[in-house]
Amino acid sequence: MFAHAAQKVFGWFGGPGFRGTLGYCREAMELPTPVAVLAIAAEFFGSVGLILGFFTRVAALAIALVMLFAIVLVHLRFGLFANWFGNKDGEGFEYHLLVITVAIVLVIRGAGPLSFDYRIASKAEAAAAPQEDAATVLLFVRSLPF
Repeated sequence: MFAHAAQKVFGWFGGPGFRGTLGYCREAMELPTPVAVLAIAAEFFGSVGLILGFFTRVAALAIALVMLFAIVLVHLRFGLFANWFGNKDGEGFEYHLLVITVAIVLVIRGAGPLSFDYRIASKAEAAAAPQEDAATVLLFVRSLPF
């Protein structure tokens, strides 16, 4: 996802860059500018979020929505399969279904132990755990049989 987003935002990997993508969204797809900017931002920040494991569920949901709208607005008319041999007018939506499926799993399960989300949640759990204060420890020591 990041490579596709980088094409749209920075023009990397032969992409049109932000202005080119925004122009295409407004003219060819007839999307309002705020919707186009939101879609570009969701794809870029969503992919960065997934790479870092930061706000994973939100990022995955954003990516899934972008892919769903890409299917409906662009790829549905070309059928399911990708254009492997270059003999169709456009790309099918099989890749988009794969991305949506992975995104749904991430929305449900969340990020793994190498993510920022996991570290943040672990610190929050540790902070929320009951703290043993001095009075509790003193009562325990007094109850010992020796």
